[in-house]
Amino acid sequence: MGMMERGREVLRELDRTLAAISTEEADRLLAAVMEAPRVFVAGAGRSGLAIKAFAMRLMHMGRQVFVAGEIVTPAVGAGDLLIVGSGSGETASLRAMAERAKSLGAKVALVTIFPESAIGKIADVVVTIPAPTPKSSSRGQAPSIQPMGSLFEQTMLIFFDLLILQLMEKAAVDSAAMFERHANLE
Repeated sequence: MGMMERGREVLRELDRTLAAISTEEADRLLAAVMEAPRVFVAGAGRSGLAIKAFAMRLMHMGRQVFVAGEIVTPAVGAGDLLIVGSGSGETASLRAMAERAKSLGAKVALVTIFPESAIGKIADVVVTIPAPTPKSSSRGQAPSIQPMGSLFEQTMLIFFDLLILQLMEKAAVDSAAMFERHANLE
């Protein structure tokens, strides 16, 4: 299979996976983000990169947003929202963050493959991205042609970009206004 054929198959996988995300779950996350005075995000590895991209766009919208674990991140508090991106929903460090945030009165949202995971069980909002991986293909899903969690990570990045479009519409914020907050020390 050539690179362009693989590219078309990857796009088909992304299309199928995005289409399988629950609109109701997405709407609950959208509402939670809109209601939160401050948003904190957490993820590990490539999932962490995807959720940091979401945090960047929230900042461009003028929202107070922080990446958990960064040295300039303040304390989470009651009413805040922690969004965790984790395919497994079991990453120990992310589970500890979610539990701590809950104990401090923050809401927790999880974007995951496994809603029944440890973090999923304590989350206030769960968005399931049904992306097959070597860990989940035995659950009746067709396997991805991509390695490891690539399909989940790519879908999560696009899902968060779509969420930003929804937030922009609801907040009447356009791209030009967002660009004013773009980094200028580059």
